[in-house]
Amino acid sequence: MSCVPNHVAIIMDGNGRWARQRGLSRMAGHRAGTDNIRQVIERFADYGVKYLTLYAFSTENWNRPRPEVQGLMRILSRVIKRETRHFHENGIRLLHLGRLDGLSSKLQQQVLDAIELTKDNDRMTVCIAFNYGGRAEILDAARRLMTNGLSPDGVDEGVFSSYLYTADIPDPDLIIRTAGEMRLSNFLLWQGAYAEFYCTDVYWPAFDSENIDHALLTYSQRKRRFGGLLPEDEDQLRYRRSSSKNSRKR
Repeated sequence: MSCVPNHVAIIMDGNGRWARQRGLSRMAGHRAGTDNIRQVIERFADYGVKYLTLYAFSTENWNRPRPEVQGLMRILSRVIKRETRHFHENGIRLLHLGRLDGLSSKLQQQVLDAIELTKDNDRMTVCIAFNYGGRAEILDAARRLMTNGLSPDGVDEGVFSSYLYTADIPDPDLIIRTAGEMRLSNFLLWQGAYAEFYCTDVYWPAFDSENIDHALLTYSQRKRRFGGLLPEDEDQLRYRRSSSKNSRKR
């Protein structure tokens, strides 16, 4: 494939609906979703994608029933224990996006230990957005700017970006959402300004290599303009102007 995104971000949606279709509990769906993470990471890494961000738990997810929230925390803890060594051995660097406060001290330490163990790996960087919200991220950045005493004249987009959770990470080129919903759900609001968006009806636990292949193929066929014009667009515009002038002369 000639055009592979440098950074892919995924809104992993549909665990509960996947489970309901099979007569299973919502927690069974969440477990199936986490079981899918390894193969998804490996597929994107095989393509040469350098950054992958997975939206695992939003700041709004705290509003879900308490047993479900507690279950999600237990699942995260198990995934860290089960997968960190594997990712480290395969050159994957792990990062956390979001607020650690709200997580138990034990879980916070697990996250920090995983980041420390994998910090020098360079095959791919995987960012787990857990207890993450785009608005909270922007507010946190603004508060840190004010705490550091920066004047308004000294703040541009580059400076502001350096205060976000993703300070050392390039903006996503492609945002994928599973399960058919067509919204960002408070995910990478600043960073996703010019990302391509790809939505699939496939629920996250069933999102497999074939779905990844199709998403990347679709991305490779997009023309990214970033608000401007591509050379071929400019040529076409000049041709239309010229044709219009000649038509008026006649």
